[in-house]
Amino acid sequence: MLCENRFNEIYGRDPEGLSFCPYRICPIGAHSDHNLGKITGLAINKGIHIAYAPKKNGVVEMASLQFPKRAQWHIASVPQKQNDWADYLRGATLMLSKHHRLSLGICGVIEGSLPIGGLSSSAAVIISFLTALCKVNGIVMESQEIIDIAYEAELLYVGVNVGKLDQSCEVLSQKDHLLYLDTRDGSYELIPQHPDMKPWKIAIFFSGLEHSLAGSKFNMRVDELRSGVYALQAFAGMEYGKFKEANARNVPREVYDQFKDRLPAPWARRCEHWYTEFERVEKGAEAWRMGDIEAYGKLSFESGWSSIHNWESGAPEQIKLYEIMTQTDGIYGGRFSGAGFKGCCMALIDPAYEESISRTVTEKYLAAYPEMKGKYEVFICESADGVSF
Repeated sequence: MLCENRFNEIYGRDPEGLSFCPYRICPIGAHSDHNLGKITGLAINKGIHIAYAPKKNGVVEMASLQFPKRAQWHIASVPQKQNDWADYLRGATLMLSKHHRLSLGICGVIEGSLPIGGLSSSAAVIISFLTALCKVNGIVMESQEIIDIAYEAELLYVGVNVGKLDQSCEVLSQKDHLLYLDTRDGSYELIPQHPDMKPWKIAIFFSGLEHSLAGSKFNMRVDELRSGVYALQAFAGMEYGKFKEANARNVPREVYDQFKDRLPAPWARRCEHWYTEFERVEKGAEAWRMGDIEAYGKLSFESGWSSIHNWESGAPEQIKLYEIMTQTDGIYGGRFSGAGFKGCCMALIDPAYEESISRTVTEKYLAAYPEMKGKYEVFICESADGVSF
């Protein structure tokens, strides 16, 4: 690993440990976990590696192969958000310290095996770092605690209105199983690949654009959905509390259908995405259970369409990739991966078409965006187990 070599260059010795957290894809269930929806997801065999060693003086010192400047702080004195790549690690340190006593710091080098943007890289960075920091401090955590602390780090410290989709996929997934998760109560099912399912792999089309969710339209979209839900509760005479407590999961679909025409158009579209995505997830889980990868893929394409037209996300480059994917033979289905504000698209593909898919999508995309040559990339991946800890 490059991060191991870099660690040796910086510290003149080999690292004492190596942590890894996979990236994830969510073919169906996007933009719904923050309002306690259901999701389906898979971890992939690419992710975040950290080569590390303990520091007895309690200092955390981290470097990244993707970003400049080393970041440094003390486990007992985490600074305020700095608006840089290391905020996710600072948040993880702070939130872990609220649950467990930390006595040792850590030095390490972080390496991402795919370009940053759209594969829940932020959650993967947090979880990989958490597992390393726990290891040097002798802390043992269960899966749900890792998910919760990683969630708190991104929501409360970094300031992104996330749900628990990313963290759950990266921790709970098993190879060749679909994670079917209810984010309201954390209950989940790992649906095995049906023996009669057609062969499949995962294609990642990186647009060449990177993104940051904090302060972006992502938070605004969540607020618009919540505004629509808040209004629906009032129209229906339902009891409601504070605005931040408004939640689509607590408002039946029938209430939305009855009063949606009274909502401002943007709020109605956000609600339309949430309610239809909830239904697509349930249909998708059943399609996977029956081994129908084509039906599951079609639902993923529908999810992508709704993200463009109802959630109104997607950089122009991503929308072009999505449109190309829908017209390419051998692609079962796919959508934006991540929040849809720059990043990449993912697709479930027939391996027999792997070469032609890569060639066709690349040619059409670069014809539309020639300036992305040298930045745009294609990766073929497989499903994987979640983080080991």
